[in-house]
Amino acid sequence: MAKTKTTRYDVAEHLRTPEEMAAYLVACFEEADSDTAFIAKALGDIARAKGMSQLAKDAGLSREILYKDLSGKRTPSFDTILKVVTALGLKLRAEANSR
Repeated sequence: MAKTKTTRYDVAEHLRTPEEMAAYLVACFEEADSDTAFIAKALGDIARAKGMSQLAKDAGLSREILYKDLSGKRTPSFDTILKVVTALGLKLRAEANSR
């Protein structure tokens, strides 16, 4: 029997449009359950899809800092989150919790 070869799935390869990026971020917010590192990682996935170097330039942050802050291993400042979201061309919205 032939061995099956697998490759690692990278969501960044599938986020092509701003609408796909926004939908992915919304889904991650719903799934995160207050896990800020999870949200940072989701933003990192979107940043890689868009191009980290250009995003860093647009956000006024260093590429190295973005890689670290959006790795999911640490929690970036809210200021960084806002700069990244703005540079990605996305908007954060709030709605009343129906619970």
